[in-house]
Amino acid sequence: MYQPPHFKETRQEVLHGLIRTHPLGLLVSNGAEGPVANAIPFLLDDDVLPNGRLRAHLAKANPQWRLLADNPASPVLVVFQGADAYVTPSWYETKRETGKVVPTWNYAIVQVRGTVRVIDDADWIAQQITELTASQEGGRDLPWAVTDAPPAYIQSQIKGIIGLEIAITAIDGKWKVSQNRPVADRVGVAEGLESEAPNPDAPDMAGMVRAWGGIDSK
Repeated sequence: MYQPPHFKETRQEVLHGLIRTHPLGLLVSNGAEGPVANAIPFLLDDDVLPNGRLRAHLAKANPQWRLLADNPASPVLVVFQGADAYVTPSWYETKRETGKVVPTWNYAIVQVRGTVRVIDDADWIAQQITELTASQEGGRDLPWAVTDAPPAYIQSQIKGIIGLEIAITAIDGKWKVSQNRPVADRVGVAEGLESEAPNPDAPDMAGMVRAWGGIDSK
């Protein structure tokens, strides 16, 4: 991933935080006919290994897991995409001063590299899907739990999936959130994003522009 120094994010707690907030990752691996990619939700274990570990599952009907099982030493890439937003030059003070501005796109992204262990174990898979469900249901008024479904039905579903465990060997983050712009431009971007009703990511991106750009919140 191209990482200019001013956009590079190295704090592990920040990188892990984006994974937890945006757990749907794009799993990319190599196959005989080229790259293979699938979007799947992940759990992050941050208390093991220097960089942590990812856990997930695939449908057994999905051929990617067989490629992974046949090439256990081949590294994989998982991409986690955070908030993103188009940035119009109209928000820049520099536009009014010199006119020398162009549009851009702000975003936060984490890329994880690691080695995969394919796990065909019903107890492991049951634990993984239970924890994954709890991570998404915990804040709801009426959270659904795996145990709410009939046990025989859950067991039949488990038979159709396979577990994945990825030991993270490298983790990189890029927060392109207007840090390279003059302060007046950063303020303009934050305020512009805060008025962007059509984009659901705009409030989060505005907050990042303020936080990473050293701008006080409104």
